[in-house]
Amino acid sequence: MGNSNNTGKVIGAIFLGAAIGGALGILFAPDKGSDTRKKIRDKSNDLTDSMKEKFGEMVDKFKKETDLVKEKTNEFADNGKAAIEKLKIS
Repeated sequence: MGNSNNTGKVIGAIFLGAAIGGALGILFAPDKGSDTRKKIRDKSNDLTDSMKEKFGEMVDKFKKETDLVKEKTNEFADNGKAAIEKLKIS
């Protein structure tokens, strides 16, 4: 339980560091404000697209795994039914 608390602190520190670094980068950026905002918008759009792509890949993988489990379950059930019928006939 203590390990998850430490992990949460580390993740929080990383996000805090990223936020402070981003703020300092914007404050000391050599570009005009409009250029900086455009860069931020472009980067956030790239990040959003990347996250959508990764999520789509994860969903596809989950669907494939689910289909495989369904197939194996049906196969197992069919084998069980066949075994029961075989016992009834014997």
